[in-house]
Order: sequence, then structure tokens, then C-alpha cells
Amino acid sequence: MADMRKIQLDIVALSHSVSQSHNYAVVLGEQDGSRRLPIVIGGFEAQAIAVAMERMTPNRPLTHDLFKNALDTFDIDLKEVIINDLLDGIFYAKLVCLRKGEIIEIDSRTSDALAMAVRFNCPVYTYEFILDTAGVILDESQEEEDEEGEKPVLQEKEVSKGSKRKGPLSSYSIEALQKMLEEVLAEENYEKAARIRDEINRRRDKS
Repeated sequence: MADMRKIQLDIVALSHSVSQSHNYAVVLGEQDGSRRLPIVIGGFEAQAIAVAMERMTPNRPLTHDLFKNALDTFDIDLKEVIINDLLDGIFYAKLVCLRKGEIIEIDSRTSDALAMAVRFNCPVYTYEFILDTAGVILDESQEEEDEEGEKPVLQEKEVSKGSKRKGPLSSYSIEALQKMLEEVLAEENYEKAARIRDEINRRRDKS
């Protein structure tokens, strides 16, 4: 029988998927352990997560912002997100909501659930059997190697820490990057904004 003990996760990395150019990968880390859960997600959902994590303010609300506003309007609070199943390499999740003392569970794609979790600042959980199946255990030496390398993802998909890789943005100063970030946010180009944010974070990590 599957172990249904809930394990809390944190988002520890968000970057391009090396093997799938149009996709990204979000890496979730076990809060009280060393296991990581890498999940390949779409570009739109990656942008939605990055925008909320970096507290970027879009000119117009994204779909996930709209959904949060709707839940707030009807006095529904998102209490937690649970990644509750893994079938044929696909992760499944649910939103656990509270309305007038009643618990309501809503099925969701995992990427959408994570985008909502960062907006409500609510905990993310999974079960032991999912970490046993898809989790990756990293020790400290592996963590250091992966700063400029790659991590395995379920079904041999791969993820790199984009914030640690140099690219065309590396030639810009921090001031120029900050100005560029403001401009692309005004244009609602959130994919480029996420790349600029990664480059800024990489510089800060080095300083």
C-alpha cells in the first residue's frame, strides 16, 4: 500500500529544459530532506511561477492572477497544494481550498497548481510514494557540480539551473539589466523577463 504521509516541498529551481527547448523544468526540494522532484512544465506556466516568485507586476493580470482574484472575491482561500499522483510519467495535483469552513478539493495540472501556490503563499506537499518513484537524491558534492551542469528529470528529461549559465545577457551591466527588465515587463514579455531575472540573480550569487 502506498505511503500517504504528506511531505512538504519548496521550489528550489526554475529553468529551461535542456532536452526540450520549448519547455521548462521546476525542481521541488523536500523541506526536511535531500530529495528533489524535477517536473517538466510549459513555458507559460514557468513564466506564471517566475512572475509571482519575483513579485513582478504585470500591466494586466495573467490567467493565474485572474483565478486568484476570483477566489478572493468569492472568499475562497487556497490552503495547500498536493501533488497527489504520478501515472505514466505525468504528475497530478489538487488545490485544497477553504470556503466558509468547508474544504473543497479541485483537480489541477501540477504546473497550474504551483503557479497558484506561489500567489497564495501556501504550502506544497506530495506523498512518499511519488518521491520514491521520481525523486532524485543529491548530496552536497552533487549540488556543487550541478551549479554549472544538469540534473536528471523523470523519463530522462533534463534540467539545468539557468541562473548559473552564461548567455548573451552576460555582457550587460546590472543597471542595464534592471532597466531592460522594466522594459520587457511593460511589454508583457514574461519569458524574456525570467531570463533577465536569472542573469541578475547569477551576478548577485557571485558577489
